[in-house]
Amino acid sequence: MATFDWHAERTDLSDIALLDRAPESEGIDLKAVRLYRLGRVRAEMAARGIGAVILTDPVNIRYATGTRNMQVFSQRNAPARYLLLTAERSILFEFTGAEHLGAGYETVDEVRPSRTASFVAAGLQIAARERAWAAEMADLIGSLLGPGATLGLERLNAGVAIALAEQGLHIVDAQEPVEMARAVKSDEEMKCVRASLRATEVGVGKLREAIRPGLTEAELWSVLHQSVIAQNGDYCETRLLNAGARTNPWFQETSSNVIGENELIALDTDVVGCHGYYSDFSRTFFSGPGTPSATQRELYRVAHEQVHHNMGILRPGMSFRDYAEGAWDIPEKYHAHRYYLSAHGCGMTGEYPYLYHRGDFPDAGYDGEIVPGMTLCVESFIGQEGGKEGVKLEQQVLVTETGIELLSQFPFEEALLR
Repeated sequence: MATFDWHAERTDLSDIALLDRAPESEGIDLKAVRLYRLGRVRAEMAARGIGAVILTDPVNIRYATGTRNMQVFSQRNAPARYLLLTAERSILFEFTGAEHLGAGYETVDEVRPSRTASFVAAGLQIAARERAWAAEMADLIGSLLGPGATLGLERLNAGVAIALAEQGLHIVDAQEPVEMARAVKSDEEMKCVRASLRATEVGVGKLREAIRPGLTEAELWSVLHQSVIAQNGDYCETRLLNAGARTNPWFQETSSNVIGENELIALDTDVVGCHGYYSDFSRTFFSGPGTPSATQRELYRVAHEQVHHNMGILRPGMSFRDYAEGAWDIPEKYHAHRYYLSAHGCGMTGEYPYLYHRGDFPDAGYDGEIVPGMTLCVESFIGQEGGKEGVKLEQQVLVTETGIELLSQFPFEEALLR
């Protein structure tokens, strides 16, 4: 990757200029990426007769516009910043004092200061704040679309949604059009996905090299986080690295537990990396200094088999139901601690679709079609109920016109596959 001389190119230090000219952006037309994504959202809105959406999820705002600002903060302080999107207008309501961050984006027609309608901002006056917020937005939507428009909402406090409905708007859920938009990536968008994966793989490589008994899980996990941030990634969305007995069952968060000798160390990256794209693959390592036991190798072999079988049946045009029917049959002794999904969509986060195991499909599954342009993460966790350790493996793939392309390239552990 070519280097970028930050000191020689300081004539434009705007947010968009720095993002578009950063080293990880080399060879990517980010303007084309942003316009493609905005067009996808508008097309899905039109297909459902939705005149406007108000997006408050910072991931969806970034998808539709390319803008970012305090993403984690915004996730728990909605609506601290929000986007009003119609077929013709894109108005970004940016956090107070940060309006400059939306400047220069071809996906944003206008930037206005946001008006936060939350209890922490309004206190006991929250109901009045919510009604005022709704009235202001309804007036704006009415000026753009006329009375009684269909408005899609997501992740707003209940009082705001109720107040908007009382303004005469027809309220629907915005999740469906946005998730369906995000599900299919363009070729240019895939360059962002690959850039994020390559950077995350660098970080996982450094983490692997740092493994030694005596480190805490948190100390080891921080190696990945430091590398991701240094490469201009955003953050790790979860804390899923654990060792030894804490690898089974899965979903035990990274802690101060000290890594012992000859233990398994399981990791799910869950990195929101370069350009805001999710790098989601899982690996399980061995702490040494000895050699893996027969039990550890068996767990690893079975997880490896599950992932590769399920990758092998993926094809464009396949229904979610047919995938579930053809997916790897989990042995009974590992069934109780199975990963809750067989595979899932992946873009700027984990996303639509969720693909379920055969046994879970009647209760949890839904049908749909696997189509070219979807990126999917194929999952496995293998750990016996009552067993000492478990193995987490996962691969990220792109669905193509003819099959799949492997996206995550970090190697598996030869010592655990013998």
